[in-house]
Amino acid sequence: MKFISRSQRVFEVFNVVFLALFGFITLFPFWYVLVASFNEGNDFVRGGVYFWPRAFTLENYLQAFKNAPIFDSLMISIGRTVLGVLLGLFFTALVSYAVITDVPGRTFFTFFWYFTTLFGGGMIPYYMLLRDLGLTRSFWLYVIPGIYSFFNFLMMRTYFQTIPKELSESAEIDGAGHGQVLFQIYIPLAAPIIATLALFIGVGHWNDWFTGAYYQSRTNLFPAATLLQKILKESTPAVMKAGQLSVVQATMRTFTPMSLQMAFVMILTMPIVVVYPFLQKYYVKGVMIGAIKG
Repeated sequence: MKFISRSQRVFEVFNVVFLALFGFITLFPFWYVLVASFNEGNDFVRGGVYFWPRAFTLENYLQAFKNAPIFDSLMISIGRTVLGVLLGLFFTALVSYAVITDVPGRTFFTFFWYFTTLFGGGMIPYYMLLRDLGLTRSFWLYVIPGIYSFFNFLMMRTYFQTIPKELSESAEIDGAGHGQVLFQIYIPLAAPIIATLALFIGVGHWNDWFTGAYYQSRTNLFPAATLLQKILKESTPAVMKAGQLSVVQATMRTFTPMSLQMAFVMILTMPIVVVYPFLQKYYVKGVMIGAIKG
């Protein structure tokens, strides 16, 4: 039987208590918003609602999905996230595979891509570029500029370099082309880094409010994060009509602007919360391999 000293017992108790308190402090704000989103708005303003709904209702969520601007913004966020992840992974895989083969100039291009990350023109030149490309009034504003990332390229290239070249060489001897080698050998073996980058790219697209707020000229193309940011910033009422946020007192029976905001926060947060556990097992492995070898 292993002897445990008194100091070790004190440390273990302190460790458990500290982690429990830290976990509670971390999770309580999320739980508070969840409870508020399921509580009647008019009842919630009375206060005293902390750990469970006092007057349970689904009206906040029904109203959130009933409003066309909110529903449209969610569809835009879903569309940009799906396309952004697929196109981002596809082009990152192509570039990463190219630089580990005998493509002429791969060293120069790698240095060029790195060098351009050290400088930036600023917001105004970037906006002028997007405007001249016709992206400031287009859905593709959210997809095209973010297709390539040097950081994602470094992580995937590093992972590809850990895959034995004998596999690709034997496939090429059997007549396989570069496309077959990439999609039938490298990508299946790179599932951890692909899942990790999918999480990075997906969370980045889903939570990005800045692009819509400063570069998008059409309000009907705002993603959910941008719309939520504007709702919280302007403390706008719950009902939307003709692209404007206005108060319609006749419809505000069980929900309020604050309760609708809480429901919208949960709608925007839950997809990432649901997806993350499925990718977590790949996350640590992918990041560690990308960090070990540069």
